[in-house]
Amino acid sequence: MSSKISVAVLFGGESAEHAVSLESGKNVADALDKNKYDVHLIGIDKKGVMRTVPSLDILKKTDVARPIDLEATGNEVFIVPGPGKTAEVLELKSGKRLGRVDAVFPILHGPYGEDGTMQGYLRLLGLPYVGPGVLGSAVGMDKDFTKRVLRDAGLPIPKFVALKRHETSTHSFAALKKELGLPFFLKPANMGSSVGVHKISSEEKFVSALADAFQYDLKVMVEEFVEGREIECAVLGNKELIASVPGEVIPQHEFYSYEAKYLDENGAGLEIPAKLDAGVAARVQEMARQVFSALGCEGLSRVDLFLKKDGTLLVNEINTIPGFTKISMYPKMMGATGVGYSELIDRLIQLAIERTKEERSLKK
Repeated sequence: MSSKISVAVLFGGESAEHAVSLESGKNVADALDKNKYDVHLIGIDKKGVMRTVPSLDILKKTDVARPIDLEATGNEVFIVPGPGKTAEVLELKSGKRLGRVDAVFPILHGPYGEDGTMQGYLRLLGLPYVGPGVLGSAVGMDKDFTKRVLRDAGLPIPKFVALKRHETSTHSFAALKKELGLPFFLKPANMGSSVGVHKISSEEKFVSALADAFQYDLKVMVEEFVEGREIECAVLGNKELIASVPGEVIPQHEFYSYEAKYLDENGAGLEIPAKLDAGVAARVQEMARQVFSALGCEGLSRVDLFLKKDGTLLVNEINTIPGFTKISMYPKMMGATGVGYSELIDRLIQLAIERTKEERSLKK
């Protein structure tokens, strides 16, 4: 039996962030130390089916603009319980066992991957997995509940209203304009990568944008426009938390859209570290740690904030499985803090193993 740690890297998924997740998975798998880890490449296709990706060379062909088709890459598999407290990858058609799994790196963005769904399954299997647990993942994914928890924890947030698709009487542009002012932002409550996000300045735009956002979720967030700098901070750890040097996103589009993030090489400027005086940078780091703790997160998260001209900091949102593409802020900020990409992935896996070991020590 191999003495290496056997890690399953999960990527893809059913969400609108499928292509971004493939790109993140490619980079994570490529950076894993092959002298230390055996790697299972498992892609989840757009229908929610797990499939093997036979080689890293195949995965390396993916691109956000032209993602590989997982249905054409490999056979259907599933992670199933193995002997004792172990787990294995099972090929469904042949019934062949493809090897054990010691830990999982679920680099899945959006619903069914980042929202506690996959985390719950992996916990049922007793497997260590990278990132926050079921509760932190679920609350961190739902922007409505994120803001409610942060508000109750005394952390500053922008004004917001949550709209449900079936409660059409609340879908009033006039009422939202009165409460939040213009412009305001509209976005699906459970989505990331700026999918379905719109900046609203007129009733005509509101109607079409609301219809678009409700394609992705049954609940939509409407948030006040905050004029300020977009500051981000990476957090790493379970109990003792490392907050990275802050970074700043300087959008070249109207806002930091999906296109600006992934499709336009000049869509945004990324400044790491952000040009902040030491006192402000320390406040950003402390607030990032507070957000991480208030939401019950573990492992990793990226906290996004607004810095207003008067020095006020507001929490925008948290990303519990932030992007790991080559241009993603989380690994870049941790790199600027002294934790390189391969070391970062190694530490995340170790944090997952440590958490599971502690959970297993509890009385059932």
